[in-house]
Amino acid sequence: MNHKLILFCGPSGSGKTTVVHSLLKDYPQFIFSVSATTRPKRANEKEGVDYYFLTEEEFKKRIENKEFLEWEEVYPGRFYGTLKKQVDEKLNNGSVVLFDVDVKGGISIKKHFSKQLLDVFIMPPSLTALKQRLVARDSETPESLEKRLAKSGLEMSYADQFSYIIVNDELPKALREAKLLVEDFLNRKSEV
Repeated sequence: MNHKLILFCGPSGSGKTTVVHSLLKDYPQFIFSVSATTRPKRANEKEGVDYYFLTEEEFKKRIENKEFLEWEEVYPGRFYGTLKKQVDEKLNNGSVVLFDVDVKGGISIKKHFSKQLLDVFIMPPSLTALKQRLVARDSETPESLEKRLAKSGLEMSYADQFSYIIVNDELPKALREAKLLVEDFLNRKSEV
């Protein structure tokens, strides 16, 4: 079976989640790969829709059982990962799986799926613009904001490891670019 997967990576606040949500609306055959995390659930998030919220102990047990396609301790005690079972079920149902993961997780997924995968890095126009976006979210303490910005600078240095880079300086333009890449990928004959 010729499975197709689409991966969007980029630092927090780059707009990757907005791009992914737009594509999910436009392509009913796409299924979002819901990640697992140990971070607390935000007020607007739903279990199994935005994330699978696990305790640190549950997450570590699943690591031991090799249940993750990729995982990372992004911040001390804050784990994120993609459950193999969730992805396999979606692929076996004939869906196109759409990922929105951190950069290191994206690199792991890219290595695992190779030519079945369209991989795109969403780049903010600058760290200054990224800081403004994160502040506007109003979900960060000054300390967590500084940690996130330091991590974002490091993540941006990995952009060249992805097949495509979209600079999200204007959201409508970034959405058009993403849709063009997706259309080209979907119309391409499978190389696997």
